[in-house]
Amino acid sequence: MLQVVARSVEIPDGITVNVDGLRVEVTGEKGRLVRDFSGSPFPVEIKKEDNRIVVSTYDTRRRSVAMVGTICAHINNMMKGVSRGFTYKLKIVYAHFPISVKVDGDKVLIENFLGERAPRVAKIVGDTKVFVKGDDVIVQGINIEEVGQTAANIEQATRIKNKDPRKFLDGIYVYEKHEGLEE
Repeated sequence: MLQVVARSVEIPDGITVNVDGLRVEVTGEKGRLVRDFSGSPFPVEIKKEDNRIVVSTYDTRRRSVAMVGTICAHINNMMKGVSRGFTYKLKIVYAHFPISVKVDGDKVLIENFLGERAPRVAKIVGDTKVFVKGDDVIVQGINIEEVGQTAANIEQATRIKNKDPRKFLDGIYVYEKHEGLEE
């Protein structure tokens, strides 16, 4: 006897979703996101039924059931992104040398970090926008993974090695994450 494990995600008003096999395309007022779930190592099926997306599997092993929940979470984040977007705020902290941060194309340049002559570079991933306002670095976009990875790249670029972290607190750190784009 086959047992089916299924979870569904409601489609909010103002968002259109197209499902083609394991490829999901979500369109909303902020933009369009496409994701292909065919790389899943477990057998999963995605269908659009009425006003919801149903993700199911016939495999009842724990990891297959977990993959169903993961795909639902990704689709839910895609819907939040195209309707509201995501914003991460980072704070520039320094006690020793004043840090200056500039956005140059698809890179963030961190100059004068701990008095270093060469700037440290953090990559901006995808269509993410980065703004510097005073002591804040604001990272915005509709894809939560690209926004999160860009914020992590900026944070990692200012990681200090071989020094006492209690004394050298200089760096750029994420202090706020929320849905919605700010101007």
